[in-house]
Amino acid sequence: MKEVLSGQDLIDAGMRQGKWFAPALAAANELLDKGGSHADALQTALGFAPPPTVPLHASGAIPFHLNIEAETPDEQANIDAVASSMRALMRTPVVRAGAIMPDACPAGPSGTIPVGGIAVSEAIHPGMHSADICCSMAISVFPGVAPAALLDAVHAITHFGPGGRPRGQQLRPDAAILERFAANRLLSDTTSAAIEHFGTQGDGNHFAYVGTIKSTGETALVTHHGSRSPGARLYTKGMKIAEAVRKEKSPETLPQNAWIPADTAEGDLYWEALQAIRQWTKGNHLIIHDMAAEKLSARVSDRFWNEHNFVFRRSDGLFYHGKGATPAFDGWAHDATDLTLIPLNMAEPVLIVRGKNAENGLGFSPHGAGRNYSRTQHKRQQAGRSDAAIFAAETKGIDARFFSGRTDISELPSAYKNAAAVRRQIERYGLAEIVDEVLPYGCIMAGDWQADAPWRKKRQARQE
Repeated sequence: MKEVLSGQDLIDAGMRQGKWFAPALAAANELLDKGGSHADALQTALGFAPPPTVPLHASGAIPFHLNIEAETPDEQANIDAVASSMRALMRTPVVRAGAIMPDACPAGPSGTIPVGGIAVSEAIHPGMHSADICCSMAISVFPGVAPAALLDAVHAITHFGPGGRPRGQQLRPDAAILERFAANRLLSDTTSAAIEHFGTQGDGNHFAYVGTIKSTGETALVTHHGSRSPGARLYTKGMKIAEAVRKEKSPETLPQNAWIPADTAEGDLYWEALQAIRQWTKGNHLIIHDMAAEKLSARVSDRFWNEHNFVFRRSDGLFYHGKGATPAFDGWAHDATDLTLIPLNMAEPVLIVRGKNAENGLGFSPHGAGRNYSRTQHKRQQAGRSDAAIFAAETKGIDARFFSGRTDISELPSAYKNAAAVRRQIERYGLAEIVDEVLPYGCIMAGDWQADAPWRKKRQARQE
C-alpha cells in the first residue's frame, strides 16, 4: 500500500490546521513518491509551517503615564474610557511604553490609541497615526498687516471641504516632492492626488486662524491640517501590510494595532513614504501662507511648523507614535525649531510653547484641547437652540467663518475641553513651557459641507 502523509499526521505533530497544509502535504508526498522516508517527508512538510505567533503582553505588564486629571464627572468618564483603551493597547507585543496627554479623548473601539496618546514601539503601527498622517500646525508672521486683511486674503485663496482644487485652480508641489513620490511604490500612484489636493485644508477640526502675537502685537496666520488624500491612501496601504504581519505573527493583537516590522524592506519603504508625506504636508501649509502673502504684497518675517500626528524614530531605535501629540524633545526633526504650537479652540489663543522632554510625557506635549464628548453627543446637548443662536453666543468678539457657508456647531468652542484646564495641566505635569500666545482675531473652518450633500437631500426628501 502506498504511503501517504496526511493532514492528521501534521495535527498529531502539534500543528494547527491552516492554508499551508495543502502545499506542505503536496511537497511531502512528492518526496514519498520518490522513495523518501516518512520522517523526511514529515520534516519537509513542517518546513512550510508559519513561524510561531507572538503572545500579547500580560494585562498591566507595560504601564503607561497618565498626564491628565478630571475636574468634572464628564471628564472622569472620558479619562476612564481613554485609560481602558490604553490598557488594551499596551498588551500589543512590540509596544514598550505609553502616555496620555491632558487633551486625551477616545478615538474608536477600545484598544485604539486615543487622541492625545503616545505609544513607543519596536515597530511602525499605521493605525497609531491613522489616515490623517502628519496632521500639523504652521505659523507665519506678517508684520504691518491688519488681521482683517489677512483673514480676507486667506479666505480668498484657501480651499476647505471634500476633494481637491478644481482644474484650472490646482497647484503643483515642488518637483523634488513629486520625484520622491514617483520613486516610492507606495506613493507612485498618488502623484495626481498630490497635485489635486495641494493647497487644501480638508474638513473637521482643520482651520486657518488669524490673530496677533501677544508679545509683539504682530499679525500671524496659523494653519492646521494634514496630508489629505495622499496620506489617507498611504495609510490604507500601510494597514494592509501591517494586517498581513498581524495575522501571521500575532493574531491576538487588535487589528488597529497591527504593525510593520522595522528594518525590513517593507518597513524601510513605508518609513520613506512617511517622510515624503511629511515633506508634502509641510509644503501644503506653506503654499497657503505664501499665497496669502502674495495677495497682500506682504512679507513674512518668521515662520515655523510642527506635526502632531506622526511617528518619530529616536536614538534608542524605537518608534514614538504621537496620535494627536506634539513632539517636545530636542531634534525631533531635521527642520525642528525649539518652538511648537498648541491650539485650543477658535476663541482661545494658540499657545507657542517650548518642549520640556518630560519623561512622564515620553517627550511629548498636548496637541490641542481635545473633547469630552463625541460630535453627536455635543449636538444632542445643544438641542432646542438654533445653530445661529449657538454661533452668535460662542463666537462673540471674533470673526468666525465657515467656508461652506454652513455652521458646524461641533467645531465651536463648547465642543472642546475647557481650555484653562488644559493649560493648567500642561504646567502641572511639566509637559511644555508656554512662551507666547497668538490672540484670536478670526478663524475659517470647513463647516457642515455635508448639509447640502446629494445623499442627505435625497434622505430628507424621503422623510418629508
